Amino acid sequence: MSRGDRHARAVVRAEVDHGHAELVGDPDRPQGWTLLVDGTAQSHLDLDDPTHLEFEYIRRLGHVVDLIAPAAAPLRVLHLGGGAWTLARYVAATRPGSAQTVVEIDGGLADLVASRLPADGMDIEVVVADARAALAAVPPGSVDLLVLDVFAGARTPSHLTSAEFVSAAALALAPDGVYAANVADGGPLAFGRTQVAAAAAEFTGIALVAAPEILHGRRFGNLVLVGSGRALPVAALTRRAAGDPFPARVLDDPDARRFAGAATAPADRAATPSPEPPPGFFGRPPE
Repeated sequence: MSRGDRHARAVVRAEVDHGHAELVGDPDRPQGWTLLVDGTAQSHLDLDDPTHLEFEYIRRLGHVVDLIAPAAAPLRVLHLGGGAWTLARYVAATRPGSAQTVVEIDGGLADLVASRLPADGMDIEVVVADARAALAAVPPGSVDLLVLDVFAGARTPSHLTSAEFVSAAALALAPDGVYAANVADGGPLAFGRTQVAAAAAEFTGIALVAAPEILHGRRFGNLVLVGSGRALPVAALTRRAAGDPFPARVLDDPDARRFAGAATAPADRAATPSPEPPPGFFGRPPE
């Protein structure tokens, strides 16, 4: 039977605070699930193997997790955006003892994930709050890795795309801390360039990871933006990204700054959400 003929082994549907959620069983993995909200795929995870990262951009974030500290060393991680806590589970599995907080605005969604896709024993604290408000309460210098992966439907809200937001994220980081953001864009990448400009204004070291066809404007997709006050492990990240099932290119600090070009980081009053993706881009798996 071809992959196109396979069907989800189960579908769980529930109304949550900000829409309609679905958990669709992965026909290829006995404990694999895809989380969708209002038809948009938000997360994929495998309860049997939290180190399995199905989505391309999550795999790239996983490379960042692997490379920013010695193997197995625990990290203090703040995840802005919950989904099904895929990356937090990965950190818990690969870096035991990590102190992690996941911020999710939708309490109903957090309850659904906790009940249907439990993360028992992983020491993941889930806070129901707006990401920007939660960030404002984080003590300065208390986070080793801050991950931004927030979507309202299929778009990152505007209050999480501004220069002030990135400045607040930088303030929360420890001196060697790392900021990693999932940026969705396509075409001329005008939005993505503003996000790189925002990071370039705050961090002495930045990098951008994306598939070549996205960087060349041939399709919409996810760019992983990384920033830090220290040099980033670009060479190792480049090797990992090149070896992925869907290879990506890594722009080092000079190339990433050239990519931003004349773009400027928007202030809060001028910030916009990430662009609307093409219809069906964040599609649902077959049922």
